[in-house]
Amino acid sequence: MDVLIHVFVALHIIGIASLLGGFLTQLKAMGDGTARFTPAMLHGALTMLVTGAVLVGLNQADDQTVNNIKIGVKLALLVVILGLVYVKRDDEKVEKGLFALVGGLTTVNIFIAVLWT
Repeated sequence: MDVLIHVFVALHIIGIASLLGGFLTQLKAMGDGTARFTPAMLHGALTMLVTGAVLVGLNQADDQTVNNIKIGVKLALLVVILGLVYVKRDDEKVEKGLFALVGGLTTVNIFIAVLWT
């Protein structure tokens, strides 16, 4: 079970890397007002959602304690991120504030995962 959990943790990290990497590659464009949500950002957020749900299930099946409040907060942030990226995915450019919000929420989600014990 540990190997399977580690595989899904790795996939979850790949998802966050895709989401945050897509944001970071658009920072210069954000300054110019031409940033857009890339397909990698949408796919990264979806990967995080699916792998996160699987990780919760695997950890509970392995009789490990799961902090449901932490998972709920992370899920709420991810749903907001996913909703924004999904709705604006076809726009040629996204407002700076909205784009920065997605990057900020993604960063907050990372810090919650790492620091909330």
